[in-house]
Amino acid sequence: MRQRIALITGANRGLGFEIARQLAQRGVHVVLTARSAEKGQAAAEQLRAAGLDVSFQQLDVTQPESIRSAVDAICAQFNRLDILINNAAVLLGHTTPGLQFPVMLIRELMEVNAYGPLLLCQAVIPVMQQQNYGRIVNISSRAGQLSSMGGGSLGYRMSKAALNVITRVLAAEVRDYNILINSMTPGHIRTDMGGPQAPRSPEQGADTAVWLALLPDGGPSGQFFFEREPIAW
Repeated sequence: MRQRIALITGANRGLGFEIARQLAQRGVHVVLTARSAEKGQAAAEQLRAAGLDVSFQQLDVTQPESIRSAVDAICAQFNRLDILINNAAVLLGHTTPGLQFPVMLIRELMEVNAYGPLLLCQAVIPVMQQQNYGRIVNISSRAGQLSSMGGGSLGYRMSKAALNVITRVLAAEVRDYNILINSMTPGHIRTDMGGPQAPRSPEQGADTAVWLALLPDGGPSGQFFFEREPIAW
């Protein structure tokens, strides 16, 4: 079997970096992407120094031309793209009550957390359709889970709920092409976003994403996972 090629957004630190490490340890060539070329190159060098097969591609998920350029560069180099991990995300205004939540902040959250992943899927899925193989993992959150929705974090919740909609719709539309698309939540993990007191490690958070990225043919699609188990939307 040919080596799988994976693109991971926002992978210079935290959860994305750990997913990159674990996938590379399993023989996948990881294209680590980040908005900052300096930080992304440094992260890729760190993984390569550990003997892992990782390269770097600059990518800003809020810029359609950056997405197109990155996908074109990867396909030109490898002539394939097997795995997409939509990990890049921001958390803004989470302490602001919904009644006072600025719409401009919601737009910013949606640009990174929902529109960026959608644009990436739209760029990558045609490549996956041509090769009749693809795995897409959208890093979501229980904050976007309608079944347990509460107050607070209005913009972040909206963006993650939208990401789950993207998962469901696209999974249904590409089910005949051996492309499996799922959402997952890593839980509350110790990253810059989750904070140092979070109960779960990045290694624990990355496990389900890596499992979904390497699903065998016929595996689940259009579902929401935590710790490798489906959960309610």
